[in-house]
Amino acid sequence: MARPRTPKGRAQRAHQLLADEYPEARCELDHADAFQLLIATILSAQATDVGVNKVTPRLFARYPDAWALAAASPEEVEPLISSLGLFRNKAKSIVTCASQLVERHGGEVPGAMADLTALAGVGRKTANVVRSVALGLPGLPVDTHVLRLSGLLQLTTETDPVKVEHVLNPMIPADERGLFSLRMILHGRRVCVARRPYCGRCVLADFCPSVR
Repeated sequence: MARPRTPKGRAQRAHQLLADEYPEARCELDHADAFQLLIATILSAQATDVGVNKVTPRLFARYPDAWALAAASPEEVEPLISSLGLFRNKAKSIVTCASQLVERHGGEVPGAMADLTALAGVGRKTANVVRSVALGLPGLPVDTHVLRLSGLLQLTTETDPVKVEHVLNPMIPADERGLFSLRMILHGRRVCVARRPYCGRCVLADFCPSVR
């Protein structure tokens, strides 16, 4: 098969090959609904998914929905998430976020990007995670792995996550953008690692401009 010569061509070939390589790709933050995923994703900033999954069972057992969390104080929440970095700031963010959900959206997680990013602690990456994983809406979260691999594959020269998202979106079918992001993340963790990429066993090596 001929090598793709354009960024869009490389993105689409990568999407196809990574789908075969990681058919099991899924969000690794444990959650039961959109509310829990929203809170877990806010907590995941500068923390691992494993670390977040250790604290959320107790957190959600006590505060299972927006109404319950909105009634709490940050000081009550802090001990439940104290193993996470920046836990005091995160406690304030998730309590404020829950209050905003109750006040603005009847306790439900909204789907519109503008509504999501207006919530405390929620940027475009978090909003895209919630949209694509929990709400069945288009969303392409750009984390450090997606950002790095997009540069190595020369899909874009942009380095700002929001600009990278806007460049990548037209390259990937809307309903598959979330899966594309999840698979890029897995590939960045397992093969195209930052310190030492394993190009010899990379399924993208045949057309990656940065292959060693």
